[in-house]
Amino acid sequence: MVIIRRNPDGTIANPDMVKQQTQAQTQNEQVQQPRTSHPALASKRGMMALSNAGRAIPLLFHEIAAKINNAKDKPRKLKVLKDNDSVALRQVLKGAFSPGVEWLLPDGDVPYTPNPAPLGTDHSILSQEAKRLYLFTKGGDDSLSSTKRETLFIQMLEGLHAEEAKFLCVVKDKKVNNEYKGFKAFNWDDNFMKK
Repeated sequence: MVIIRRNPDGTIANPDMVKQQTQAQTQNEQVQQPRTSHPALASKRGMMALSNAGRAIPLLFHEIAAKINNAKDKPRKLKVLKDNDSVALRQVLKGAFSPGVEWLLPDGDVPYTPNPAPLGTDHSILSQEAKRLYLFTKGGDDSLSSTKRETLFIQMLEGLHAEEAKFLCVVKDKKVNNEYKGFKAFNWDDNFMKK
């Protein structure tokens, strides 16, 4: 901060001293904080944060699967998985890969009407519905009839975004690695927990 003393007529009392103080302050600022571009734009992380800034919902599971599929090598695949790790994702992938999870739904195509709603305006998302997937597996809820179970599954699919519903059907048939490559990169133990 530079203090400027003025004469009674409004002129600067000592212009040389003000000039010296201003130069000294400018040099100190340059030494302390070199000017760079905006900190959020200086890194890849900042750019990713800006690209997702207008997004109202987290990445959907089919988008995460596509990112994993498109990642070039194992470290990049692991980074995508680490960045999007959640209990719901683990539940869904456990249903896709674990031999201990047996789906009580018929294999093959499911007769449902895909949701035509645009991304982000759907009734539900799979990360919220994952807690209900136990209804469709052996040992989950044995009181449900097979007709009721299939009806609930169709209702769940119709409430999801069309692409996410397709992803859930692939999970149900345990064919995720046929559609999306790279899920073997998870560093999980047999219980789908981090090693």
